[in-house]
Amino acid sequence: MHIVIVAFAPVFIIAFYVYFRDKYEKEPVQLLIKSLISGAVIVIPVIYLEKFTGSFSVNFDFYKKAAYNAFIVAAFSEELFKYMALYYLIWRNKNFNEKFDGIVYAVFISLGFAAVENLKYIINFGVEVGYTRAFTAVPAHALFGVTMGFYFGMAKFYPQFRSKYLFLSLLIPIVLHGIYDFILMAQFSYTLLIFLPFIYYLWRSGLKKMNELSDVSVFKT
Repeated sequence: MHIVIVAFAPVFIIAFYVYFRDKYEKEPVQLLIKSLISGAVIVIPVIYLEKFTGSFSVNFDFYKKAAYNAFIVAAFSEELFKYMALYYLIWRNKNFNEKFDGIVYAVFISLGFAAVENLKYIINFGVEVGYTRAFTAVPAHALFGVTMGFYFGMAKFYPQFRSKYLFLSLLIPIVLHGIYDFILMAQFSYTLLIFLPFIYYLWRSGLKKMNELSDVSVFKT
């Protein structure tokens, strides 16, 4: 029971925070639960894609392998399936009627993924890892979701720039996720020195994006 609490508590704390930041029209609870479940389910194809892409890194030296594993194996695989889940679940849904909704659903999908990943890490490496991930990996997944949802919402309501924003809603989370993982995988003193500043940047950028869209209702553009 303790393991479950440690694994899921940060997920639900962030989920409730994002839910209550949606000022004008709360999203249906059933659809939010479906988003969480979708994020959890995509762990399965992500595992297979990561195994496939990871098989090509055997001949790389240490830092090239760290970069490949960070940006391609982890970031690309995970953010791609989050994006696919977001698009097929939300894009044509009638409840996607505000820009901020993109952030809400993207974060919930990301948190569903983070919950399963967090549980896996705690089972394999101990509950202490869960305490660390509660302040690092879980919020990071949510913040990648904020970025994805921000551009996804812009794509929905600015059709003249739709292709651009849809592209950015996938590209930028991959880049941010890749940088995050590379810092940890490279284990180079200079990269570790920028870990906390990078986390600060993720929070500042994510909260700025949330603030920008949370004040915009369906009646505003």
